[in-house]
Amino acid sequence: MKGPASEPLETRRYAGADGLSLCADVGGEPGQPAVILLHGGGQTRHSWGRAQRELIAHGYHVINLDARGHGDSHWSPQGHYRLEHLAADLLEVIATLPAPPVLVGASMGGATSLFAVGNSAAPIARALVMVDIVPRVEVDGGQRIGAFMRANPDGFATVEQAADAVAMYYPHRPRPKDPGGLMKNLRLRDDGRLHWHWDPRILDQPQKPEPPSFTDRLLAACAGIAVPTLLVRGLNSDIVSDAGVAEFKARLAQLEVFEVAGAAHMVAGDRNDAFNQGVIGFLQRLP
Repeated sequence: MKGPASEPLETRRYAGADGLSLCADVGGEPGQPAVILLHGGGQTRHSWGRAQRELIAHGYHVINLDARGHGDSHWSPQGHYRLEHLAADLLEVIATLPAPPVLVGASMGGATSLFAVGNSAAPIARALVMVDIVPRVEVDGGQRIGAFMRANPDGFATVEQAADAVAMYYPHRPRPKDPGGLMKNLRLRDDGRLHWHWDPRILDQPQKPEPPSFTDRLLAACAGIAVPTLLVRGLNSDIVSDAGVAEFKARLAQLEVFEVAGAAHMVAGDRNDAFNQGVIGFLQRLP
């Protein structure tokens, strides 16, 4: 007999803000506690595949969401990809649930969750899990991510070329013998070349020189967060530093930190077993 984690997932569409259609893989019994998984910038819902199956096996109803402009969700015609737009989409998905879910967000997804919860008058989440993201990220690490996302604007001739680009960005990971799995994150466009499956305009969001900055907005959101919060930190991350964690703790007294040795910024991809252990242990302690 199949266990819950081996049951097929349902691919479902949700109505986001601005009339956009969002795509998600959904699994687990609808009556069980809900978890929404939110990936990082430039990723898709497929980055959570193993984590989603593990959460379902532990009895959770899991919605694994492609953010607007990513994966199989619609692109914004106006190029709207700021925190408030991502948070508005999240609120629409949460509104379909009978009770507040746990939000598990990596990088961009974590920032979206923090912003949404901290700026909502009503309780919208049971708990927060922030995966290698704090309000004040390390500049060098952020620039490295941006450089990777801006590289290869003309796409790739083959999936092997895309795998080479990923291997250069993740030198600590073994290059897969079969790069075919990358096709989940690539699409063949009219130019006959493979491109990452996200809207390039995500990188064109205006940066205001005056406050509030991205960091200011996330730090301010902390004042509105009362739910249990976990930070899962990759100890090899170039995005989250000791100083960034300390500042986050000073703003959010209930913050717990789970450190994953041998993991960089993409914690779930680097050390999935350790990641699952930390997150599920946290969820099982929730009231």
